[in-house]
Amino acid sequence: MSDRGLTHLDPLGRARMVDVTPKEATHRRAIARGRVYMTPETTALVARGAVTKGDVLAVARVAGIQAAKRTSDLIPLCHPLLIGGVYVNFRIEDRYIEIEAQVETVDRTGVEMEALTACTVAALTVYDMCKSSDREMVIGDIALWEKTGGRHGAYRRDPLANMGADVLEGPFTGSGFDGGAGDPSSGGRGTTEFTGDFNDDFDDDFDPDSVA
Repeated sequence: MSDRGLTHLDPLGRARMVDVTPKEATHRRAIARGRVYMTPETTALVARGAVTKGDVLAVARVAGIQAAKRTSDLIPLCHPLLIGGVYVNFRIEDRYIEIEAQVETVDRTGVEMEALTACTVAALTVYDMCKSSDREMVIGDIALWEKTGGRHGAYRRDPLANMGADVLEGPFTGSGFDGGAGDPSSGGRGTTEFTGDFNDDFDDDFDPDSVA
């Protein structure tokens, strides 16, 4: 645990919203990832657009974007932020759908919770869209993977830290996560519905307006 302690408690141990008004607004970015595990038959239905409830990934993407904007309504001590951009992307493999959410802002506090909320709600939406076909689905592996901005600087999760060796390895490159879509050697069934350009160097010069 950080030596800063629990900043959401006042000296009497009562919950509080941390005062960020003295801080300067800076560019901040966070990436969260997670998976929805399901049968190969279900991932095949999603890949073909054959789920009876509709376009699974399109609905989940919009749900994730909406969720990022509503994070402060859901998590009591989160600050309402001026969200500058939200990108929700997917990769389909034989036994799971992988989700990545990136959130950006210029503000006084970070967007880790917004990215995690977007990823979680997108996963829940995938579950809802597919539950008539697969009652054995499991949502898991949701974690913060990268962040930039703020006093504590950049953070990047070790792919093996507290998680299985096969969990979400490799950065998102814009054409699929490493070993997924765009990588013929993987045998993955990755979707090409990606937006954004989240490269391995985590380029601070990324321009959202350049995204088609």
